[in-house]
Amino acid sequence: MCQVIVTCRSMLWTLLSILVAFAELVAFMSPDWLLGSPRSNSSVSHAGMDSGEYRPSLGLYSRCIRLATRGGAVSCGPYAGSFLEVASGFWQAAMLFLAGGTLVLGVVACISIFSLCFQSILRKSIFNICGVMQAIAGLLLMVGLMLYPAGWGSEKVMSYCGPEASPFMPALCSLGWAFYAAIGGTLAVFLCAVLSAQAEIATSSDKVQEEIEEGRSLICLL
Repeated sequence: MCQVIVTCRSMLWTLLSILVAFAELVAFMSPDWLLGSPRSNSSVSHAGMDSGEYRPSLGLYSRCIRLATRGGAVSCGPYAGSFLEVASGFWQAAMLFLAGGTLVLGVVACISIFSLCFQSILRKSIFNICGVMQAIAGLLLMVGLMLYPAGWGSEKVMSYCGPEASPFMPALCSLGWAFYAAIGGTLAVFLCAVLSAQAEIATSSDKVQEEIEEGRSLICLL
């Protein structure tokens, strides 16, 4: 029989686990990792467009640019047709680590939903298992984030940031929100790993055991 156990700490862990998985996925897919050097719209000003400046953006495998042939419309999409066409070998490695970490977080997010009803898997605490998985995911994400700036010396980055761009030096570019979101999500992953232990303590407390012995199927505790 399924017994739904909800506590403040277990619910906080579940919600945060889902949030960080979503944040890492959105950051991974976003083209806003680097904001390129300012560029002029002069090439489209003859068509009546604003001649001010704009900043193209460059992600791990996608980019956003303004096209003169389409009246200055912003076009976003993959710049690489295959994995081997990604701008740098460092970025290829970073993508593998980031994708691996995000995949693990997605699995944990799904499991966390079922933790409201099932607190163990093969007699092992589901919270402890997920906590270990989140710690591993955090390490994968951290390695990916450390590899990412090592690829700033690629030709692709130079075309956006200027010829002075080099590993760990973005030159005229600035970091976009996706990079900061990935960092924030990685820090939150380690927080989730800590909270998983607190969720385990909360759902196995004496009060919960008393509620179970009384035959209640829905247990809600602060």
